[in-house]
Amino acid sequence: MTGLKLLRTGATLLAAGSMAVSVPAWGQYRQTISNNLSNCSASSGPAVKVTVRGIETSTGNMRVQSYRGVKADWLKSGRWINRIQTSARAGTMTFCMPVPAAGVYGIAVRHDKNGNGKTDLSSDGGGMSNNPSINIFNLGKPSYKKTRFTVGEGVTSITINMKYM
Repeated sequence: MTGLKLLRTGATLLAAGSMAVSVPAWGQYRQTISNNLSNCSASSGPAVKVTVRGIETSTGNMRVQSYRGVKADWLKSGRWINRIQTSARAGTMTFCMPVPAAGVYGIAVRHDKNGNGKTDLSSDGGGMSNNPSINIFNLGKPSYKKTRFTVGEGVTSITINMKYM
């Protein structure tokens, strides 16, 4: 179904009062956004205020990505909703990740220490919402069930602790 046809079908169902909205809409995947902390003010939302602790160095880049908290999307290539990428700063950094609507999401963070755009297992760091254990048995990819959390209409705050090899 084309996007326009899908929108028309959705509008027809909405007018009939029988549409359940699925989050996010297909057009909302793979959005690169800036880290705008004002999107996490008291009157904003839905959004996730992500505090990332334990960043080892101020070299390279930090990448924060949001996913729907479902098996079909979690850590799947191209299935992230929003991405913030910025220069790393040692210690603690805060990010504001708007989400399309209230629902269940997961957040993944990566510190690309040398800024080469590749995952270097021996040096890069990572972390995920709910701070699950990351080990060789799950190849650093814990289940969506361990990382998902609920976002309401306002701002939900989470803390992610970075892990390095």
